[in-house]
Amino acid sequence: MKKFSLVKTGAVALAACALSAGATAASWPERPITMVVPFTPGGTTDMVARPLAQLLGDELGKSVIVDNRAGAGGTLGAGYAARAKPDGYTIFMSTIAHTIAPAIYKHLPYNFEKDFEPITVVASVPNILLVNKKLPVNSVQQLIDYAKKNPGKVNFGSAGIGSTEDMAGEMFKSMTKTDLVHVPYKGGAPMMTDLISGQIQMAIETSGSAAAQIKAGTVHPLAVSTLKRSKFFPDLPTIAESGVPGYDFQTWYGILVPAGTPTAVRDKIYEATVKALKDPKLVKVFDTLGADPGGMKPAEFKTFIADQTKKWGEIAKAVDMQKN
Repeated sequence: MKKFSLVKTGAVALAACALSAGATAASWPERPITMVVPFTPGGTTDMVARPLAQLLGDELGKSVIVDNRAGAGGTLGAGYAARAKPDGYTIFMSTIAHTIAPAIYKHLPYNFEKDFEPITVVASVPNILLVNKKLPVNSVQQLIDYAKKNPGKVNFGSAGIGSTEDMAGEMFKSMTKTDLVHVPYKGGAPMMTDLISGQIQMAIETSGSAAAQIKAGTVHPLAVSTLKRSKFFPDLPTIAESGVPGYDFQTWYGILVPAGTPTAVRDKIYEATVKALKDPKLVKVFDTLGADPGGMKPAEFKTFIADQTKKWGEIAKAVDMQKN
């Protein structure tokens, strides 16, 4: 009888927990939500995150506040988000860099595939090979020739070690057999400032950050990083067709939540995000960034992350990118 009583008591407790979780999910959100962006304000990740956060807030009925936590190629922000309470009040804006990082850093304070639950890919953009306007080159091939004649004198910038610009630049360096020097920054915005001023000579920057500077004429674009030409930059050739066969790099952005976040809450975030991605206002913003809206289902995103992690792990090993 006593054993039955304990079992019954346990069942009641589990039922109570289930009811509590259900009630919490049903009433969520009851307060503002934080979207952790692991790069500095003004970079492409930030430019994707802010209009999305605004529309998510409209859809969910509570403000979504952007919290920029930059550093270490986006891994500091990822570590912070991974440790957050899994209650739906922390959303993490990830990028392709977070599937590259495991192959570069020996001791990450989180496991990207285990410590997060994927929601969806938000957008994808090509990177654009940019050079300082004073550099005497007008094509990718001329840049390669110049770099080979001036070994160690062409610096390429990035938003940090392990960032998309870092990987794109290292790939270019390896595939062209040029002696380029990597200069990491704490974000894309300060890197772009130094590219314009001539402190660095080149960058393979995301189109979101590059588009405004290209339009303003402050940098010289040479090519896009994807295998196919971009509809947003139709006059630019691809790096692959410009003397580097097989070069292919595309940056993506996605949102995740800490592992353990209730399924019902994750479903609400996914549904609100898909609606936001179809909003004409956001589509217009993405067009200015050269970005294609995402929307893949959580399960598809999970598989995508696993595939990307494996792919970039193999590439990082091939070009010897492990940093510490």
